Amino acid sequence: MKYFYLLFFLFGLSFNSFSQNYTVKGRVLEYGKSEPVPYANILLLSVSDSSQVTGTISEIDGEFEMNNIREGEYLFKIQYLGYQDYYKTISIRSNLDLGAISIREEATALGEVVVAARRSTGTQRSDTTMYNADAFKTMKDASAQVLIEKLPGVVSEGGVLQAQGEAIAQILVDGKPFFGNDVQSALQNLPAEVILSIEIFDQKSEKAQLSGFDDGERLKTINIITKPNRRKGQFGKMTAGYGTDDRYLVGASVNAFNEDQRFTFTGLSNNVNLLNYSSDANTQSDGRPQEGIVTTNILGMNYTDLWGEKIKVTGSYQYSNRENVGIISRFRDFVTTDGSDQEYSEVSRDVRVNNEHSADLRLDYNPDAKNRILYIPRLRARFETENSGFFGETTDGQNLINQVENARIGDYSEFDFFNRLLYSHKFNKPGRTVTLRTFYHRGWDNDESERTAKNTYFEESGERVEQIDQLTTRDRVGNRWEVGLSFTEALSEKSQIEIEYEVGNRDNDSEQLIFNVEGGDFETGIMMLDTALSNVFQSDYLTQEFELGYQYSTENFKMQTEVQYQNADLDNSQEFPQPFALQRNFKAILPTARLEYKFSPTTNIQLDYDTRTAEPQVRQLQPVIDNSNPLQLRTGNPDLDQSYSHQFRVRFRSQNPDTDKSWFLFASSSLVNNFISNSTFIADEPTEIQDGIILEKGSQLNSPVNLDGYWDMRSWLSYGMPLDFIKSKLNLNLGGGVTRRPGQVNDQIGFNNSQRISTGFSINSSISDQIDFNIWSRSSFNRVENTLNANLNDRFFQQRFRVNFNWIIWEGFIYRLDLNHQINSGLSEGFDNNFSLINMSIGKKIFQNQRGEISIMVYDLLGQNANVRRNITETFIEDIQTNVLQRYFMLSFTYNLRRFSKGMDMDDYNELINTGDSAGGGRGGRMSDI
Repeated sequence: MKYFYLLFFLFGLSFNSFSQNYTVKGRVLEYGKSEPVPYANILLLSVSDSSQVTGTISEIDGEFEMNNIREGEYLFKIQYLGYQDYYKTISIRSNLDLGAISIREEATALGEVVVAARRSTGTQRSDTTMYNADAFKTMKDASAQVLIEKLPGVVSEGGVLQAQGEAIAQILVDGKPFFGNDVQSALQNLPAEVILSIEIFDQKSEKAQLSGFDDGERLKTINIITKPNRRKGQFGKMTAGYGTDDRYLVGASVNAFNEDQRFTFTGLSNNVNLLNYSSDANTQSDGRPQEGIVTTNILGMNYTDLWGEKIKVTGSYQYSNRENVGIISRFRDFVTTDGSDQEYSEVSRDVRVNNEHSADLRLDYNPDAKNRILYIPRLRARFETENSGFFGETTDGQNLINQVENARIGDYSEFDFFNRLLYSHKFNKPGRTVTLRTFYHRGWDNDESERTAKNTYFEESGERVEQIDQLTTRDRVGNRWEVGLSFTEALSEKSQIEIEYEVGNRDNDSEQLIFNVEGGDFETGIMMLDTALSNVFQSDYLTQEFELGYQYSTENFKMQTEVQYQNADLDNSQEFPQPFALQRNFKAILPTARLEYKFSPTTNIQLDYDTRTAEPQVRQLQPVIDNSNPLQLRTGNPDLDQSYSHQFRVRFRSQNPDTDKSWFLFASSSLVNNFISNSTFIADEPTEIQDGIILEKGSQLNSPVNLDGYWDMRSWLSYGMPLDFIKSKLNLNLGGGVTRRPGQVNDQIGFNNSQRISTGFSINSSISDQIDFNIWSRSSFNRVENTLNANLNDRFFQQRFRVNFNWIIWEGFIYRLDLNHQINSGLSEGFDNNFSLINMSIGKKIFQNQRGEISIMVYDLLGQNANVRRNITETFIEDIQTNVLQRYFMLSFTYNLRRFSKGMDMDDYNELINTGDSAGGGRGGRMSDI
């Protein structure tokens, strides 16, 4: 592989050896003052479609320089928050010096009076929201996540970081991927003080970026732009701590940046439930799960570089070793058809040890302005051991129906290899492109487990006990490939069409063999194949898609519509125990439409309508009994059809740079035909469901089934405004959701209708680098109605409140508090636990530059920590409570590394510090070793 990359790189160099490149430079000044404007975005755009060719950021003195520019016509753009965008068409035939360029602050005209706007914290440009990092003050040693969570419209919900109502899918640093799709690792490994600005936008798919024709695929993305004087040096953080109950924490994150070449190394070892190296172990962050006791060991690396002038490369590797000891209590209230009660309670203990390797690479090769090749491989290997057991029992609300004691040990392995290759060519005619894309994925799993179960059935004649000793092996191999070719043609300066063809196939082979142990134990007994529970199954899904699209775009309005014809063949076959074959054919018309309108440069609305199909997965198709829980059996359904969904989305964004007030609205709805739901059969007497398999009275058989009638609507509204009297930002949010989920119980179709209303607020300080706080609250009211069994109609309330407070009191003494309070009302008996989780620490900054800190902290001061949640499905309502980390004390030492090369003289540096041009309000570091 190494030689392949070398040949690939040499080919790129030889391809470009005969072309001549030029330099463009200049200096950005503030209009009327002749003061330099540092850190302005300098962009060189294509005249034909305004796509970015290259770009840079002005230095502290306002100067900029872009190299390796090919001869031609370009649109030159300067962009800086709080200032008007500057445009100029330039012709490059030789090295070009644009000299001094003045940009104006944005202003509001009132007759003959012009009122200059104050420097804005952020602004809106189409679907991109941009923020100045220095407008949000943080502590000196804060991570990027602390800064990001201060931005309007950014919240953390259920361990997932969301922006404008949608989950953040990836983090870019200076436009390049950082730690792949691991959002938490990316934000924790970058300190806030190196950040210049933040962009939040919906990134188009790779195919749309290459072809210029929007396919509607979006990833909510944050792009972090670093300060130019922080792009060459070493910086990071190291922590070591030991506490009561043998709690320990050792972690480090070190970044080595040399302009375009960047390395990030991370390491972590702890038994205090940290999954990623956090900047503050005192904080109950999203990377700290509230389920079980987790011991984690991690080694990771991220790499970004330019190979030559035309190849951009990013890659990452991570090894993780985790042990999770989980103790779970669950209570399920099942849907029945006769109004009777059937309840299931379970207590389980699960010990799992997981070892995982993951690596990804991204090679972006641009031989010239008209051709681009993108290659993205990804590898994942996972090995896990299990030692678990549970005790469960089913009742009719008063009397026992059955119970089970189950124990399992197992070894599992999983491998996945992904490959994506894209090629795009732009013709001389603007708007004419051709794009070829390929995808290949191969995955294989190997599982082996030993299970012992004791089932007890309570009958009129007395108790009946059944003993099960089984060895289970599962082998699965899956292949998936796709090839697509698209062609775009400009009909005019404002309109474009696309013609596309795609063919792909997904084939899966799955073998499950179950052996009953007879005449002894797993070491000495005879293994007899259970033909009723064993199965060998293959599934093949071939699709062909033809698509025609039209796109119309002006400065303020954009419209796009597409129609796709899909032909799919699903071929299921079983080899064992009884051979059979089933072929299905599906034909579908899939229309899509997208509208975008800009009311002003800072206010816009987007409307999207999409239709999609989703094929059933092999685990849903394979007709083999899964008796992991003998009281609740599961099986597949080879007669499943693919589902067909309609989705509608609205996004509204408005950012007022004069008042720093912002509005964000996100609303979506979906309607699904042939929704793959769940069918439950509850036996009221012993029933044979397959040859030799008896479903005992009160036990269940669950299988997937296609049902119509699923729909879902949800919305999220956020309003942000400054609180100048306390130098903070206020965000108010309101959300709602309605879901109608079909289910089937004993051949009767019913619906679970759930409604949810939530509201909340957050106050984020921006006072100084000496004091920082975040107050957050979220309340939700939920109502559930079931059409088959009114006894399951329910209402419940949850309220969460959090305060995070950090204060450098005096002479380097620092106090930290993290308070989480949760109220649960309306859950099952024993699950309405209200609790307060309080973590706090007191520390002392040491060394002349205060880069070191010694602290003593306490986790769960009141000893109330708990974790309770509710799940709602089409066939039951479930409450779950898990074990959590309890109170401990820890003494720790932390050191912050800051070592940057000399990018400016000391006068410039002091001016940077005194004027606050440092993200998060931090004072940065000296020019050499900090």
